[in-house]
Amino acid sequence: MARRSVLFSPGDRPDMMRKAPDAGADVIVFDLEDAVAPARKAEARAAVHEVLADPGFDPDSEVCVRVNPTGVAADEDVAGVLDGPPPDALDSVMLPKTASATDVETLGRILDEHDADLPVLAIVESAAGVLAAAEIAAAGPTDALVFGAEDLAADIGATRTEAGTEVLYAREHVVLAASAAGVDAVDTVYTDFEDEAGLREATAFAVELGYDGKMAIHPAQVGPINDAFTPADERVEWARRVLDAREEADAEGRGVFRVDGEMIDAPLVAQAERIVERAEAAGER
Repeated sequence: MARRSVLFSPGDRPDMMRKAPDAGADVIVFDLEDAVAPARKAEARAAVHEVLADPGFDPDSEVCVRVNPTGVAADEDVAGVLDGPPPDALDSVMLPKTASATDVETLGRILDEHDADLPVLAIVESAAGVLAAAEIAAAGPTDALVFGAEDLAADIGATRTEAGTEVLYAREHVVLAASAAGVDAVDTVYTDFEDEAGLREATAFAVELGYDGKMAIHPAQVGPINDAFTPADERVEWARRVLDAREEADAEGRGVFRVDGEMIDAPLVAQAERIVERAEAAGER
């Protein structure tokens, strides 16, 4: 399935977690980290477990749990959520503050101890994490890199600006690392959930950078994000024409061919394949 939109829901709010799939996000994340006060962590673990173990909870979305950073808290999160057999509704785990491949591998071992073979969505949100992004992406349990601009800016002492130039290098670096490892790349949040125009502009830029999806902090952000990461009909039609023409060219032994007056070579074929893959993945929702 696609990971166009990744929507967070507080782990200590069962009512919100149960309603989260209604927003239409590709991924819903039950958050045990930032959204939960330290004194409520145990309560949140129990609430997440209860929702996931409910036979009536069977969303179309990918269901993910964001644990606390690798260490005692992460171990307690996994133990609390996976109390007994791993719930069928749980599809993945998100790891914040990922600074090295070791962090992901440690979480993978914790999951193995609970007989949970789950992919990890690793959030890269520190200077160390960005510099180690390639190794993090290549770690066995990693299935996606998630870019966290707000925490990164705080970590390096940068001032967040509307243009975002202070985190642009890191934002691009995460995409390159994810692409090289063949895992998804999910872009940072847009914090002003009432500014739809700004969200659409930021999301369009994320698409241009090569991201596969974007995090959302409010259900109202899901629609614009899904729209941006779903190829337009005309682009899909162009891509299918390219792939059809490629088959004819292959049969005739031609490496370059023409579609709609445009010369098509290997890079454009790869672009066409990506467009069709994204359209088909979005259609599986």
